[in-house]
Amino acid sequence: MTTPTLVGVSLKMYFGHAQTLDWIAKVGDLARRHPAVQNGSVEVFVIPGFVSLAASVDVLDDTPVVVGAQDLAAADAGAFTGEVSGVELFEVGARMVEVGHAERRALFGETDEVVAAKTSAALRNGLAPVLCVGEKTRTSPEDAAAECLRQLDSALDGAPAGRVIVAYEPVWAIGAAEPAEPAYVRAVCARLRTAVADRPDSAVIYGGSAGPGLLVELGDDVDGIFLGRFAHDTDALGRVLDEAAARR
Repeated sequence: MTTPTLVGVSLKMYFGHAQTLDWIAKVGDLARRHPAVQNGSVEVFVIPGFVSLAASVDVLDDTPVVVGAQDLAAADAGAFTGEVSGVELFEVGARMVEVGHAERRALFGETDEVVAAKTSAALRNGLAPVLCVGEKTRTSPEDAAAECLRQLDSALDGAPAGRVIVAYEPVWAIGAAEPAEPAYVRAVCARLRTAVADRPDSAVIYGGSAGPGLLVELGDDVDGIFLGRFAHDTDALGRVLDEAAARR
């Protein structure tokens, strides 16, 4: 493998500000002492809530950990009460941003058109979109890949050049007791990797009830893993970093 193994964590809205910064500090300590993070063979990114984003950047300033945001506006400025632009996110130190998560689609009605607009907004402002794609119901790997490629093509249609992190998250597996079967995930991710191969430094990671041991089972068809509540325990996160390092 020529690219780092990615390990990302989104905190969603589980933590308050103080709890977030306590967790961020522990992640920073973990990153400072983990050889694979220090030498760049494992790339860690964390996605706190908006309120804690700038402070998280400060806490992690002397580490290689990348900080991202959970959403962004499609517009760069204007009368959009409650929105946060890519311009502002980049200014405070964010370098990634989630786009198109299944919860945003289901709870806030984000369409393919909205996801495409936000993807372009991220890229034109120097942010790597963590572009979430996934099928709603369990199906065959072939049909799942076709649906994910449709979502990916829609999001990137006319988008500026730049790094894209594709997060494959089958909707039916988010929050489930078990992740999707490794062979299923590998088949879909292999297709997605081919689709973004022309974008330098781009990658495909898997999320959806992801946890320990999964990276080993997924092999080289996946560039990394996107963790949720499992990583609230930074000792557990450390074990995943060890697994990521062992892939090198």
